[in-house]
Formats: sequence, structure tokens, C-alpha cells
Amino acid sequence: MNQIPMTVRGAQKLREELDHLKTVRRPEITAAIAEAREHGDLKENAEYHAAREQQGFCEGRIQEIEAKLSNVQVIDVSKIPNNGKVIFGATISLVNLDTEKEVEYRIVGDDEADIKQNLISVNSPIARALIGKELDDVVEVKTPGGVVEYEITNVEYIA
Repeated sequence: MNQIPMTVRGAQKLREELDHLKTVRRPEITAAIAEAREHGDLKENAEYHAAREQQGFCEGRIQEIEAKLSNVQVIDVSKIPNNGKVIFGATISLVNLDTEKEVEYRIVGDDEADIKQNLISVNSPIARALIGKELDDVVEVKTPGGVVEYEITNVEYIA
């Protein structure tokens, strides 16, 4: 299978979610199923069916996380010497040359991406345009609204 790139923080969050699902959610759902069984007839027992559905979702998520973790390639950029190049895991400060607005993004794996926290996927158009560029480079990003030019003002490799 293909290796899935992920930052140290992203892999840790997945491991924490997996641990929570196995040690907290699973026992809660098992207890809910046992309690619902005590109510009698399982054919018309909505609590039982809801708990079984939750169990299915939980087990599916556990399998999904385990599959991702088995194929993950954790990249710790804090151990790479900073040469000013934009790479996976780097935090980049940009200035939009049209609006003079400053933004900061961190390039992460697909599963970690969250634009509200300025975490952009390595496969996003802006990340693809930035990868390989250096400090002070001007980058053109094709957006649905047209081409936007950004200047790279800072590149950091932080964990």
C-alpha cells in the first residue's frame, strides 16, 4: 500500500483517538447493549438497535484508524535543518500581493487538514504551488476566483 504522510502531531492525535475508542467508547457501548438487552424483546427495542449501530460505527472507525496508522509515514520536520524551502510539515507565512493580507498555513496530510486551524492538505492547490519554493519567492496559486500571487515571508520547521 501507499505510505500516508503525516506530521508527528497528526499521528499522535490518531493514536489518542484510537485509544479513546478502545478504552472508553467500546466499554460504554457494550454496557449500553447489555442494559438494552435487559429490557426484553430485541425486535422492537430501539435502545438496543441504536447501541448496536453505535457499535458498528465505533468498530468501523477503529479499523479505519488502525489501517491508516499501519501505512503512515510520520515526518518530523523539526529534525530537518531549515534551509528556507517549503516542505511537508512546514509552517509558511504568506502575503497576498493584491490585498497585502498576511496568512499562515501549515502543510499537513489529508487526514489532518483543517482550514479553520490553518492546516492545509499537501494535495491542496496552494500547498502544491508552495512545495519546493523558498523564502521570498512569489508563488502563483490558481483559485476558482482567478490567479492569486503570494510572497513567502517566513518558513518554519516546528513540531
